[in-house]
Amino acid sequence: MTSFQTRRTALYAGLALVAAFTALLALRSASAPEAARAASHREAPLIALDPTADISDFFFFRSYEPGKADKVDLIMNVIPGEEPSSGPNYWNFDPSVTYALNVDNDRDGVANDVRFEFHFQNEIRGIVRDAKLPLSYVGGITGVPPITDFDSVGFGLRQHYTVTMFHGKEHKGQVLASGLVAAPSNVGPRTMPNYDSLAAQGIYDLGNGMKVFAGQRDDPFYIDLGATFDSLNFRRTPPILSTVEDSNDNINPYGVDQLSGFNVHSIALEVPASLLTSDGQGADATAQPKLGAYAETERPKVTVASEKDPAKDREHGKDVQVQRLANPLVNEAIIGTIDKDLWNRLDPENESRFLDYYETPRLALALQLATGVPAAVSNRDDLVNLLLKYAPTDQRLSELLRLDVSVPPTPLASQRRMTALATPADPAGWPNGRRPKDDVTDIAVRVVGGINYIAARASDGVNTNDVALPSQFPFIASPHDGRNRVHGN
Repeated sequence: MTSFQTRRTALYAGLALVAAFTALLALRSASAPEAARAASHREAPLIALDPTADISDFFFFRSYEPGKADKVDLIMNVIPGEEPSSGPNYWNFDPSVTYALNVDNDRDGVANDVRFEFHFQNEIRGIVRDAKLPLSYVGGITGVPPITDFDSVGFGLRQHYTVTMFHGKEHKGQVLASGLVAAPSNVGPRTMPNYDSLAAQGIYDLGNGMKVFAGQRDDPFYIDLGATFDSLNFRRTPPILSTVEDSNDNINPYGVDQLSGFNVHSIALEVPASLLTSDGQGADATAQPKLGAYAETERPKVTVASEKDPAKDREHGKDVQVQRLANPLVNEAIIGTIDKDLWNRLDPENESRFLDYYETPRLALALQLATGVPAAVSNRDDLVNLLLKYAPTDQRLSELLRLDVSVPPTPLASQRRMTALATPADPAGWPNGRRPKDDVTDIAVRVVGGINYIAARASDGVNTNDVALPSQFPFIASPHDGRNRVHGN
């Protein structure tokens, strides 16, 4: 009998970024405990052992695709650090994991007003099943044509999934679609000669202005990962001065993007804003224009494994949350290691339990010790207000990624990676939701560090993703293929 312990972990959740936007001049320095960590994709001990349930990023924004400003997009990325050449099984969603997107639309801090669940199921088929081949995907060889669609005979391991929407505390929910097929991993040009065309078949219209995509994508997160976790050993310090302006940087000035060339698995959902807002008015909402949301993964409390046939494994007990993610970098860089697994297990509305980590951010102290530049290390009510509240007067603390749907989207070409810290400012980016282009690492370092780090334009030296981001759904670039990708960084 195999027991799946509850794995707790959450990825990036808001290090302390958004906070300083309204309190830049109020930042002060002092002393604080414990060192902290910064961004990565394996932010807590238990979730690092469970990659298919590990959420690497969560995006939540008004669509900037031309003509789609009335839509809101929610994107969950999982399985961080996918090496493109990892055959013969490559990467897939986990049929035993529930992937969920949760929305709060009445500002009570409890994200149970609208919920979307995604469940996957594996199918072994075609020539892979009939010939008992050791490969999941085969094509472009004698007798087996390339994989050009989801019914191709060489598409051997095919994942079907169901999308279910819940309102409030209803238990049954509404099945929006079932039998959808996830786009496969990008094996290479012989097997999948036109991967973009193949993956595009995985974009499904769910009706009523909704659409969905599930499948492999490029990892859109960019960071000098090695320098960050080498005790904040940035490649320019002190004061980590960036030589590039905070606008639309098209180059990486001096950092090394160690996530370059790696893939993730994405679940992207687009819905009318009116489906999420409490008054049904969408971008015209007047009563409650702000939404809060987070992504989570769950596993059955117990799985009983069959001795002879894995297909006969049985799952028992209530599903248990093993990871959550709202704002980027929270679990990695704010929450202490001793509490990371617990943090993943608890819902966002229980964040008061971790209040000390926001009031005295350990990352600020770590920056000060590593660079010698004074940082704002205590009395950070600004971080509490901006990461855990809709308004400073709120009593309930809840760690949600908040989006004001009344703020118009910024077209991709005009987006500022530094969002509210850019000149001119771009109010449609983090902390007002989060888009793939937003440079959450630099924003977090500056805001958590305080006024000295903002003035010095503190940076990890990586300002853009390794491949261009698309301006249309699903907004994440096509994945690197397994044959030709070389990790040059």
